Amino acid sequence: MSEESGGVREEWRRLDRRTVLVTAVVLAGVAGGAALPTFFGLTNSLSAGRAIAWILAGAVLLIGIGSAGDYVRWRRTRYRIGVERAELHTGLLLVKRRSLARERIRSVDLTANPLQRVLGLVEVRIGTGEHHGGGESTLELDPVARAEGERLRRELLDRTAPATEDTPHDGALAVLDPRWIRYAPVSFVAVLLGGAAAGAVMQVSEWFGVQREVIDWIGDRFQDTSIVSMILVLILLAVLAGTVGALGLWVEMWWNYRLEREPGGSLRVRRGLFTARSISIEERRLRGVELVEPLGVRMCRAARVDAVATGLTEDDEDKHADKKTLLPAAPRAVADRVAAQVLRAAESPTGAPLTAHPRAARTRRLRWALWSVFAPVAVLVVLGLLLTPVLLYVAAGCALVLGTLAVVAALDAYRNLGHGVSGAYLVARSGTIRRTTVALERGGVIGWTVKQSYFQRRAGLLTLTATTAAGTGGYDVYDAGQSEGLTFAAEAVPELLAPFLEPVRETPEARSTVVR
Repeated sequence: MSEESGGVREEWRRLDRRTVLVTAVVLAGVAGGAALPTFFGLTNSLSAGRAIAWILAGAVLLIGIGSAGDYVRWRRTRYRIGVERAELHTGLLLVKRRSLARERIRSVDLTANPLQRVLGLVEVRIGTGEHHGGGESTLELDPVARAEGERLRRELLDRTAPATEDTPHDGALAVLDPRWIRYAPVSFVAVLLGGAAAGAVMQVSEWFGVQREVIDWIGDRFQDTSIVSMILVLILLAVLAGTVGALGLWVEMWWNYRLEREPGGSLRVRRGLFTARSISIEERRLRGVELVEPLGVRMCRAARVDAVATGLTEDDEDKHADKKTLLPAAPRAVADRVAAQVLRAAESPTGAPLTAHPRAARTRRLRWALWSVFAPVAVLVVLGLLLTPVLLYVAAGCALVLGTLAVVAALDAYRNLGHGVSGAYLVARSGTIRRTTVALERGGVIGWTVKQSYFQRRAGLLTLTATTAAGTGGYDVYDAGQSEGLTFAAEAVPELLAPFLEPVRETPEARSTVVR
């Protein structure tokens, strides 16, 4: 089957027929994983032989039905890459026809799990970067041969672009340094995995009806220790489990990492130990970069680099939530260098000196911090007066500990505030638990939103939001001085805010700008 379009013969193609083998192997693994708990469940009412027979029959039925269904999917799926459109037809009773205009295609990502890598297959995800509830902005070809996937990526992302003189930034921009793994345990992922490990132990023990025995066993191990010591040891074990999990997850996600600029004008990130991933971002839709520094990573003087680009909107079925990450957590100097190379800049705007915010911004943060501590302490004091004086001592301890932490966090949040202009980019920094520094192309800003609460107005502060079609859609400059913030916005993108500004009569003592 083929059609003529503009004198070019467009051939319909099928997915790789080995998809049926992949499905059969996966279902066999699922059946094998479920076999043991099912066996123990059946032996309560059946003999061991009959239980095994039922399990084998169920496994054969599962594998047979699943493989037959995938065979039908393979037979009824075809795709075609034409001069103007990429098309996908699939379905038996309800046939789905999906089509993307070639000029709107913004990404072609390749993914291969371990089994697909062994068989030389990849899953190809073609996207326009637009969000549609029905997922109509993407086409998924699962699977095709690796060579076919690479051909599709090159063909669909090939853009005729003029040659640039900035050839030193072409080729490999960054490759994996195994020493970067030291930043994995200090990320929030380790904490989450530690909590998940503790929860998994209790959940699995509940499935097998031995949760009470597990709790008693833990109690017996600590029967001669205090409650505080037991809690500390359990927390330490959870942290250790989370650290091991974070290290393993980092290796799986970032092994074989490589960031490179291809001649066609796109950035390509390749990574993955067991599941190989290849993610491409066209440079023409790049609007800047974002330096992300979670607290633990920042304390180690490291940072992650994310792309701020159009066309990275993720739909509900998106499996690659981290597709914007260009560089994993790495030393800050390396992150700044990669950011500069990605932006084809002599120096990274993320390292440029920034304008500090007024002291009124610090006062606001200190006030928020103290109020956040005062509320729970006040509740404890009231309960202590009504119930038991012990809660009064707890309230005093919370006030001392939480108050100190809150003040430290507020001062750090204030120090991290900053904004400025560096060449073709406006730069904004904020955050304490997760500090971010965004360098946004001034030409990519399509609007400004000026917000000023009652308390900000009294303090002479305002919050500016640079609106853009890229990234999250808007980037904030929190609690800037009113005159200084408006002047910054007007100088960064003059054609947007200047019509709404008028200068106040200048005197030797004061100069300012106001909104009409």
